[in-house]
Amino acid sequence: MRPARGGESVREDRQYPASISLADVVFTHGGEQGLLFEGLSLEIPAGKVTAILGPNGSGKTTLLHLILGILAPGEGAVLLAHRRRDQYSRRDLGRLIGLVSQNEYIPFNFTVLEYVLLGRAPHLQLLQTPGEADIRTARLVLEETGLSHLEDRSIQALSGGERQLVMVARALTQQPRILLLDEPTSHLDLSNKGRVLGMIAQQAAHGVTVVYTTHEPNLAASSADFLVLMRAGRVLDAGPVVSTLTSAVLTQTYDVPVEVVELNGRRVVIGP
Repeated sequence: MRPARGGESVREDRQYPASISLADVVFTHGGEQGLLFEGLSLEIPAGKVTAILGPNGSGKTTLLHLILGILAPGEGAVLLAHRRRDQYSRRDLGRLIGLVSQNEYIPFNFTVLEYVLLGRAPHLQLLQTPGEADIRTARLVLEETGLSHLEDRSIQALSGGERQLVMVARALTQQPRILLLDEPTSHLDLSNKGRVLGMIAQQAAHGVTVVYTTHEPNLAASSADFLVLMRAGRVLDAGPVVSTLTSAVLTQTYDVPVEVVELNGRRVVIGP
């Protein structure tokens, strides 16, 4: 899909996936938390699904916020599609990157369609309201994600799982080349977890660079192409899942004995 303007077609596969690079990034939290990243360098491949895996407090969400621009590094550079992030205008950055946060506060009583249409904001001029093409784009996303029946429902009346799916739909309506998701399957039942993972896989198939955080090794094993393992602000290892998801590195990541086994052709992580 691509931005819809003036009645143009609202569907098109991405032809130029966007890479993400962090070079010698230093980041310090305020207060007593202090230094988190010191000289962090990382290459995230374009057009793939990357899982950032690690225990709570390892820096996963902070890393997403540095990529998006919510936070700025004290030193070093963040490059998106081979350009420094700070070289993008706010509007262009909004077209490039979408974020699904872990706990998004929604203060107004939007309908689902109204909320999903917020994803069109980076494609509109100042004070411009969504047009027919934007509405078609939003409805197409709702249809593709199986949420059309909720279009007129109040966002405040949704279950937790439905709200999470609608948050993903809003980000997809933004039509980003990079999609960031913070713990996207937390608190979801198996059915809705499968739907979110299906959305993620579909976006990567269309050339979107997808990066999500998780503390679940089995989720990463089943849905990611590339893996970044983090602990206490350090990248312990990064690479294709097939070569990176090992018992030794997972044991180091979680500081408990972890075993990776093959079961019916799939890697399964067994922990304490």
